[in-house]
Amino acid sequence: MRAVEITGGSGPAEALTLVERPDPDAGPGQIRIRVRAAGVNRPDIVQRLGRYPPPPGASDILGLEVAGEVDQVGEGVARWAVGDRVCALLGGGGYADHAVVDARHALPVPDGLDFVQAAALPETVCTVFANVFEAGALKAGETLLIHGATSGIGVTAIQMARAAGARVIATSRGADKAKAAHELGADLSLDAREDDLEAAIKAFGGVDVVLDMVGADYAALNQSVLKPFGRWVVIATLSGARAGIDLARLMMKRIVLTGSTLRGRPADEKARLIAAVEATVWPWVASGQVRPPVEATFPLEQASAAHLRLEAGGHVGKIVLTA
Repeated sequence: MRAVEITGGSGPAEALTLVERPDPDAGPGQIRIRVRAAGVNRPDIVQRLGRYPPPPGASDILGLEVAGEVDQVGEGVARWAVGDRVCALLGGGGYADHAVVDARHALPVPDGLDFVQAAALPETVCTVFANVFEAGALKAGETLLIHGATSGIGVTAIQMARAAGARVIATSRGADKAKAAHELGADLSLDAREDDLEAAIKAFGGVDVVLDMVGADYAALNQSVLKPFGRWVVIATLSGARAGIDLARLMMKRIVLTGSTLRGRPADEKARLIAAVEATVWPWVASGQVRPPVEATFPLEQASAAHLRLEAGGHVGKIVLTA
């Protein structure tokens, strides 16, 4: 099969090289997917740079989410059959013609979705569900603040929060991105370069949950605009991981500060999360309420161009490889 390797183990986008590797085989409890599309995510870039090694047992090939057809079923798998259209959450291995995955980590592709749209879902939807709805306990009628709202995670969070009956405040860099976030459903969309974020968010009434992909630069803002019993969930630290925390303010407001990663979770925990996503989020996907926009697609052999597009930061939504 074709697969994308990182020449030298780490490096710039140009280090991504298309090579031939043996086809993997599905083991017990696994399925093999003929990959038709693979989502490109920021953790892929961090791994390429040598700062995010795959967890034990995972493929060294990049790629955390794919969509395609099942073409091999391992022993003990009852749910899936050859030919089924699926998308799946991976620990690695998506940038290839075939990917092997725990059968419990796959989801059916709803009718009306093509493989490119489906490949944009597993990593982002699971991340949003685990952090906004489980850790953040967002409820209908509450307000979610999303920093980095036009990223793949951000646009998915906007749609999922609205589907759940919550209000959304979005922050993004630039007027065009702020407009895009509003068009995707944000009730209040702010330009982080021009708007007074704190004043605007407080005028809106404050927030119950923050989905923070920025980190240090917004720590003071988050503490200021969160309501009593607010939940602050950190999933990335693009502006730095060390932040000033006013513990007295956290105590007085009874704020919960938490964070998580997804890739390194145990297989059983990922299976539980996938089942919860299928029960709660998949009806929103099937109905069209959750359909993250795809900014661009690139063929597998142009993975380096896809990474450069993501690193440039001008995209709205997802970037997807096609195989």
